[in-house]
Amino acid sequence: MKKIITLVVTVIFFVTIHAQDSIHIYPVNWWVGMKNPKLQLMVHAQGIGAAQVAVSYPGVKLVNVSKAENPNYLFINLTIAPTTRPGHFNIHFKSQSQSQTIRYELKAKSREDGKTRIQGVTAKDFIYLLMPDRFANGDPSNDFFADMRDTAHNRQNPFDRHGGDLQGVQDHLDYLKDLGITTIWMTPVVENDMSRTMEGGTSRSTYHGYAFTDQYQVDRRLGGNAAYIRLINAAHARGLKIIQDAVYNHVGKDHWFIRDLPMKDWVNQWPAYTNTSYRDEPLLDPYAAEIDRKTAVDGWFTPFMPDLNQRNPYVANFLIQYAIWATEEFGIDGWRIDTYFYSDGAFLNKINDALQKEFPTITMFGETLVHSKISSAYFTSNNFKVPFQYNCPGVIDAPLTYAMLDGLNEAFGWSEGVNKVYSTLAGDFVYKDPMRNCTFLDNHDFDRFYSVVGEDFAKFKMGINWLLTLRGIPQLYYGTEILMKNFKNPTDAEVRKDFPGGWHGDIVNKFLASGRTQQEQEAWTYIATLANFRKHSPALTSGKLMQYLPQNGLYVYFRYTSQQTVMVISNTAKQPILVDWKRFAERTAGFTAMRNVITGATKSFENFAIDAGDSFVFELMK
Repeated sequence: MKKIITLVVTVIFFVTIHAQDSIHIYPVNWWVGMKNPKLQLMVHAQGIGAAQVAVSYPGVKLVNVSKAENPNYLFINLTIAPTTRPGHFNIHFKSQSQSQTIRYELKAKSREDGKTRIQGVTAKDFIYLLMPDRFANGDPSNDFFADMRDTAHNRQNPFDRHGGDLQGVQDHLDYLKDLGITTIWMTPVVENDMSRTMEGGTSRSTYHGYAFTDQYQVDRRLGGNAAYIRLINAAHARGLKIIQDAVYNHVGKDHWFIRDLPMKDWVNQWPAYTNTSYRDEPLLDPYAAEIDRKTAVDGWFTPFMPDLNQRNPYVANFLIQYAIWATEEFGIDGWRIDTYFYSDGAFLNKINDALQKEFPTITMFGETLVHSKISSAYFTSNNFKVPFQYNCPGVIDAPLTYAMLDGLNEAFGWSEGVNKVYSTLAGDFVYKDPMRNCTFLDNHDFDRFYSVVGEDFAKFKMGINWLLTLRGIPQLYYGTEILMKNFKNPTDAEVRKDFPGGWHGDIVNKFLASGRTQQEQEAWTYIATLANFRKHSPALTSGKLMQYLPQNGLYVYFRYTSQQTVMVISNTAKQPILVDWKRFAERTAGFTAMRNVITGATKSFENFAIDAGDSFVFELMK
């Protein structure tokens, strides 16, 4: 997420706000047949803490009831026996003044888990990252609601909501599939009923979704829970997967449990407002001061995003059970975990472990956005002998991103230019499995890739070649395929513009070939050709990687299995290079020709010269 540095000094008070009279229970439903028989229900209602609780249902046992500091909350601890049948059971609440009964549903767990849903995302996939509000508006009737805190809707204002929604994504699933995409990752879709914020002197909506107000509701402006289920089912029917964006570190200041805190330590409290340092080093520094560690994790990400205290067992249970609930309820295939190192490490291990035990095929990767390879590996499963081990299977591989961008833009040198790509990959021994890292050239927090390479189309193609052929799970940011550009200047809104053609009345529609310029079409076709080749390439999706030390700006590496060998050759120098194939004999021996994956043309190895700035993906032929 964007790092907002604006500091607002405030004192955090524990104030009980008047709650609704009706009883709200979270999770809103559950399932029989879960591996963990324990279920903790968080109950929220005016004065509910004074109530006695009774439950009667075969296989469901009331273990105990815990009260909170705030009398508007109760925590009901249940166990659900393996033999329990699906159905509804009554939860009775009785106090001196009144009694009330709530029907609670236990559903049957899906038999398709791990098959057609919750499939996991691997290096065989190609992820497309989009912001629903900025991608396409499939249902204008849900653009705004008068009863929500932020009713602004103006596409001309970069800080307002623009009306994109889940139906808009569903309408373009075939477009994504034709592009070679296998997986869709969207920024958070959960309810974001936030008041507008003031950032940099500008009033803004939280259209990005990261300051949400109710995990159990998909935002109505995106279509709600029903639209999310329709989208996921439609995606799965087309062989596409869905990654949900998880945020454990914080919520929006208008979240219902922030407006009526269950207990003072539900959030990380400070005598005066304290921002996180945004620095990861104190968490792995053996010489770090404790205040630096505490500030990094317990400091608030922004003044309008309260920082959750995951060391509080009730907070931890709420977050863990929601993650399990959303996975089973919607059938999502993986989680991208926002602001990863800002969360408590022991909690992160606990929630990852709980998800993997319930859903062995689930995929998770954490957003760290660190520059150091050591730091990147520290926050995932690694080969370090250190006092604390994180268990996340993979991370967003920012060090490789920075290396690829420098490799494209810097002049070749001993440790500059493409040597940074080589050196970064050479350090992969620190990861348990680097194939589980998510690789990318840009995203919603970065300058757009095409602008970073100076709108140089040769560099653009070289970067796409690296992204789609190196190890890991590649991710493309929406619009990169049509050369959308811009820097984060003056704000992130410049790299989060609407996809042209996603709204009725758009002058051009770049979802269609007829709406693209010649170069945009060339970019789209280039990515689609390579991505669709990759889908069926054992070398690129599961093969080994062998790279050769770059010489004079020439970088050559191979992905290979016993069935297939793919070679990627890139000339980052300013002059043509005649390739000496003897140096690469370890991987080229036995092959007589090479087929250009993009054009289909076949070339011999003899007298092969590569022009300055050129990059090719070749399948080697015998």
